[in-house]
Amino acid sequence: MNFFKRAWLNLTAKKGRSILLVLVTSAIMLFVLAGLLIRNAADTATSNAKKSVGATVTLSANREAAFKKMRSATSTSKSSRPKLTTSPVKLSDAKKIAKLSNVSSYNATVSTSANAKGFDTISTSGSSTGGGMKGMGGSSSSGTSDISITGVTNTNSVSTFESSSSKITKGRGITASDEGTNNVVIESELAKEDSLSVGDTIKLKATTGDKKTYTMKIVGIYKASSSASTQQGPGSTDVSNSVYTSYTFANTVKGSKYKNTADSVTFAISDPAKVSSVKTSGKQLINTSKYSLSTDDSSYQTVKSSMNNVKSFADKIVWLVAIAGTIILALIVILMIRERRYEIGVLLSLGESRWKIVAQFFAEMVMVLIVSVVLAGFGGKFVGNKLGDQLVSQQTTTATTTTSSTSQQGQPGGGGGAPSGNTGGSKPSGNMPSGGGQTGNASATTDTNLDINVTVMDLVELGGFGLAIMFLSIMLASGGILRLQPKKVLID
Repeated sequence: MNFFKRAWLNLTAKKGRSILLVLVTSAIMLFVLAGLLIRNAADTATSNAKKSVGATVTLSANREAAFKKMRSATSTSKSSRPKLTTSPVKLSDAKKIAKLSNVSSYNATVSTSANAKGFDTISTSGSSTGGGMKGMGGSSSSGTSDISITGVTNTNSVSTFESSSSKITKGRGITASDEGTNNVVIESELAKEDSLSVGDTIKLKATTGDKKTYTMKIVGIYKASSSASTQQGPGSTDVSNSVYTSYTFANTVKGSKYKNTADSVTFAISDPAKVSSVKTSGKQLINTSKYSLSTDDSSYQTVKSSMNNVKSFADKIVWLVAIAGTIILALIVILMIRERRYEIGVLLSLGESRWKIVAQFFAEMVMVLIVSVVLAGFGGKFVGNKLGDQLVSQQTTTATTTTSSTSQQGQPGGGGGAPSGNTGGSKPSGNMPSGGGQTGNASATTDTNLDINVTVMDLVELGGFGLAIMFLSIMLASGGILRLQPKKVLID
């Protein structure tokens, strides 16, 4: 009789035992499938993070080299104290880096300030400027300004807009097409204070250079983050007094010597995994004694680390369940063989080869496996989702705690604006918006949810694991079959 037919007859004749085998095997396959699904979903989430999270490389003045130069000048000069001198970034150098592979776009940032002329600014309790002085331009004390200007290539690349903590509510943001224009985007509270809307004009008076008065056209109004804080200190200004313009206009306000320069230039990297290679290639194109390149792929690294931990745990689930399943099934098969000694003795006495008897047991277990894989396929998504959500929740909490701790340690005082880029050690005029000119994605909200779905390939992979478990189980149990002697079995 064909051993496949014998396997089928044995399973159908002893339904209780067959159902028990199916239930045990289904439980093993269910957890193996859950581990496989979580691992595959973690790989997908890491790949998606490359597209959605992103990374940046920032070109700015080399402050470390500037400080060394200043200290060297201090030791040789006795008459006067040298000042810190940094060089603004030349856009011609930035464009060389922008041509590198994996650089998708760049954003030049220039920070400066001006005085409002003919409209009120938002006053604060510690501010020496203020509304209520309409037509006076919010006269400020010497050395301070009441409007903070952040010049950019594109507001969409500014960190606060990328993370949606600041949003354009009317009109549009600044784009590359605004280069060479006097277009401006203002904050919604400032617009309400002075009844301004898109299409209106305002006047800004420069506090440096030729101190000219510029007529600005409002092309957009944005809403600043509700958590944005007011600048502290003498001549402090509210964040609502921060405006965005093209970097070309900000350079015009700072003076003619800043033409075609920027305080910093941030490059968006299409593949975060390549950020180090872009930095290495970029250093070969610039004067490292004047400029420095810094990288920011913290959001990607956070997602990658979390998903690697989830993947590692999922791999452990797969292997632990596979090992435990092999042992459990081996014990079940051993007990089954002990129960069927007489049947095996009869088959051996009729001349059936030992390997065919082993093959019969393997065929029985494969039939059980097929049913178990189907059952596991129905329940795998549910179990995988529950385990995946729990793992991601734990990893996200850990990553958030670590990031918050690092941020608090690395940002004492929490203030400061974008780098000024001024040379000759002069202080930047006015107050910079708090982080307004900086770009990047460190503050971006990262979606690390696992998208767990059961596919045909997942079931094929599960079947492969199941066959391996069944084969090992039968091999561990077949020793008893190989040692049996038909005469002794039948006499016993």
